[in-house]
Amino acid sequence: MTLHPALLRPFGTRLLRRTAWITGCASLALAAAVPPAGAVPTAGHYAALGDSFSSGLGIPTQTDATCGRSDHNYPTLVASAVGASSATDVTCAGATTRHITGSQDGIAPQIDAVRADTAVVTLGIGGNDLDLAGTIKRCVLLAYLSPNGAPCKTSYTLGGTDEIGSRINATAPKVAAGLQAIRAKAPQARILLVGYPALVPDDGTACRSTIPLATGDFPWLRDKTRQLNSVLSQVAAAGGATFVDTYTPSVGHDACKPAGVRWIEPTDTAAAAGFHPNAAAHQNTAAGITALLGN
Repeated sequence: MTLHPALLRPFGTRLLRRTAWITGCASLALAAAVPPAGAVPTAGHYAALGDSFSSGLGIPTQTDATCGRSDHNYPTLVASAVGASSATDVTCAGATTRHITGSQDGIAPQIDAVRADTAVVTLGIGGNDLDLAGTIKRCVLLAYLSPNGAPCKTSYTLGGTDEIGSRINATAPKVAAGLQAIRAKAPQARILLVGYPALVPDDGTACRSTIPLATGDFPWLRDKTRQLNSVLSQVAAAGGATFVDTYTPSVGHDACKPAGVRWIEPTDTAAAAGFHPNAAAHQNTAAGITALLGN
């Protein structure tokens, strides 16, 4: 099997940074004064924070090459749909939880986009804290040694320790701290924490001709994606934010599906960067956020 270079390219480069989605399970309580869900306006200032799954990496037309930001990402669509009087989109490829309040390669902290009068904030973050680059590279290489096994899962659970789970245990409080920082700057804002979509088939089937992972690592990656979303949902609830489930509606639209059906590109294409949501996925996320804001 020919290994596509996009799967081995360093994920930390500015334009082609990759967002991690693999996690374990943890939660952290976060006390905050939160306005009633139905009382939040759907107009006013909107601030969008997050990583490349939010910026729209590779989706035409790219408006910011450094951050891989598209004019067809869900922040752009949400701003229009809710009638925001103004919007600030600082989503950026490669962003970690550290970049919510700290600078990213000379780029101002994302929290700077949030104002006292901000009405709506979306945050899609947490993946890059977990080193997806190293994880995917390791999984692809191990698949050559045991294509029909689950070598990546085995390598991350040696000795009975879930290494990926440990990483999310360290990341969860960082996401919670990000929500707390946003709440402190915008006490009346409706904050939505955006989850991650289904990257591989939800039924656990493999498509090795499209994605060069070992057969048994497909369901493992599915399970880690589910764990990530479970943790984000718990952190959102504890922090007074609304969790946006992008996984459930994306089932059946994973990277194994053909063009026109999939919402995740299996490699770099004209539609989006490899292993990233395309425009159809962003349209679905925008619709989900807009519906939640209307409740």
